[in-house]
Amino acid sequence: MISITPTLQLDPSDITWQAVRAQGSGGQNVNKVATAVHLRFDIGASALPEPVKQRLLRLSDRRITKEGVVVIKAQDHRSQVQNREEAVERLTALIRRAAIPPRKRKPSRPSRAARAKRVDTKVRRGRVKALRGKIRH
Repeated sequence: MISITPTLQLDPSDITWQAVRAQGSGGQNVNKVATAVHLRFDIGASALPEPVKQRLLRLSDRRITKEGVVVIKAQDHRSQVQNREEAVERLTALIRRAAIPPRKRKPSRPSRAARAKRVDTKVRRGRVKALRGKIRH
């Protein structure tokens, strides 16, 4: 089991792997060996709690497809094992972000002193504007 939070575990069987050749420079190793890894994680078919699934699907992350599948490509390391570990770390970070429930907003009101200060400022500003009128003898 992959630990996301102390109470949330991820079953490794929910993850599918595909080894592909990495892009970019790297010479003969990149051309011969499939060290890059595509991690695919189907959110709907996973054993995650339903609220976490919903928050994960609502995230605006380009790695989540319209079908609700997380696709992560890891290709920074020379070995496939290290790329797999990095892909799992990225997935756990994404799920950890969705596992935190959003805080409810508490509507606030200005204090009595703040209201009094606002009114006082308005009165002062009104007096200044009143002095801009025509002067009468």
